[in-house]
This record gives sequence, structure tokens and C-alpha cells, in this order.
Amino acid sequence: MSALILDGKALALSRERQLHMAVDKLLAGGGIKPVLATILVGTDPASATYVQMKVNDCGRVGMGSLRVDMPQSTTTAELLDVIDNLNNDPQVCGILLQHPVPEQINERACFDAIAIKKDVDGVTTQGFGLMAMGEQAFGSATPAGIMTLLKHYDIELSGKHAVVVGRSPILGKPMAAMLLNANATVTICHSRTVDLAEQISRADIVVGAVGQPELIKADWIKDDAVVVDAGYHPGGIGDIEKTGLEDRVAALTPVPGGVGPMTINALISQTLEAAEREA
Repeated sequence: MSALILDGKALALSRERQLHMAVDKLLAGGGIKPVLATILVGTDPASATYVQMKVNDCGRVGMGSLRVDMPQSTTTAELLDVIDNLNNDPQVCGILLQHPVPEQINERACFDAIAIKKDVDGVTTQGFGLMAMGEQAFGSATPAGIMTLLKHYDIELSGKHAVVVGRSPILGKPMAAMLLNANATVTICHSRTVDLAEQISRADIVVGAVGQPELIKADWIKDDAVVVDAGYHPGGIGDIEKTGLEDRVAALTPVPGGVGPMTINALISQTLEAAEREA
């Protein structure tokens, strides 16, 4: 058996063409040009690269972008002022605060200061609560991208046992909530989980979202499982060891080219949706 490769890169490119058409339609109907504001605090090279990728993706689908760069010494109060200005800017449809921020900043306070209608990265506690309850809200971008990928490849979720390894507020927890809303039976594992291998061995769907290179071993995963790796580490390594999986699991995401492109695609898609709501 050869596993189905869940190609996020190809799907993201296909969806970009659809998004461009939707942007053109919005503008033709008198709507405003969707603009994503990105805030980068500090000079972390990886964060700067991620922000530029998001800016580039906006341009490719005909959307606008507003990049706000702030110094490493930025305080919580200064960042909150910038967010407040963006909340009140009618040209800005979505706001992204690049994670992580310098340690002196209260990241949660800044995330929660983002207006719910502009929270296209799904980072506010209000947005999480609404999403978890099945109400209208923008989902965290990576889990939302994963759900789009699974839907595109007709991966059955209802009644399946999903194990999410990781409990971060912008990845593991919202991923679990989205799977639960799709009628999966969900187990969340983390650093305090007893016998992680046993938990994973029972999973129909495994989501690696723990941020540690190859923490999840290939021989823990049962045959015919669906394997989703949301991790990325130097050398193209994910959170899940892949050796031998392609010959026995039902489907898996490559690293890179699986989850990563869908994260940015979800962010862009939700920015367009925010603009459409305003229109």
C-alpha cells in the first residue's frame, strides 16, 4: 500500500487562483480591497521570513498588505497602541501579530486586543470560545488549514479517533476543538501524558503539533492511520518520524509542503472573508 500524500502546496496554489477571482469579484462589486496588517516585533530572522511570505501571498491574490515593524525593545503598551490603531483603520480587514514576541511583552493581552472581526489568525480567546462552541469565528490558521486539507482529500473524520499531540492555544487546543466539531473522538496528549506511544497506537488520525523534532515515532502509529505533521524543524524534519510510514498508513502530509502552505492560505482566505463581511 502506498499512502495518499496530502499535498498542501498544490492545494494552496489551486486555492490562490480561486482567491484571486474572489478578490476581483469583490472589487468589481464596489467592495474595499482586502488588506492584511502584519506586525513584527524584533528582528528574529525566521519570523521576518514568515511575515514576508504572508505579504507575498497577499500580493499574489490581489490583496493589499500593511507591514508594521517594531523594535525589540517595544513595550506591551506600545504594541497595544499599534493594535488599537489598526482596529480603527477601515482599510485594514485582518491583523496578524507574528508569534513569538519579545519576552517583556504580554502576548496574550496583545492577542486579545485584536478586534474579533479582524482576528483572521484566530488568536483571541473570544474567537477560540466562539469556534469551540460552533459559532461563527475565524479559526486559528494552522488548524483551519489542516481542516481544509483533510476536507479536500475526503478524509473521513466523523466517528474516528483522533490524537492531537500538543496543547498550545493557537495549534493543539483549537485543532482538537475543530476535530471534535467534525464529530471525531479526540484525545489531547502533551508533555505530562503517561505512555504516549500507547495513546498514539490507538489513533485513526494522528496530529503532531508538539514542536519537537520526531518526538512521535513511526512504529507507534498503526497501519491505515492518517498522519498530519504540523511541525517543521531544520533539515525538513517534522514532529513525526516518517521512516516506513508511506508503505503502511492511509495518508500523510509531507514536510515541507503539507501543513505549512495551508496555514498561510487559511490566513489569506480568512482576510478575504473579513472583507466580504464588511462589504
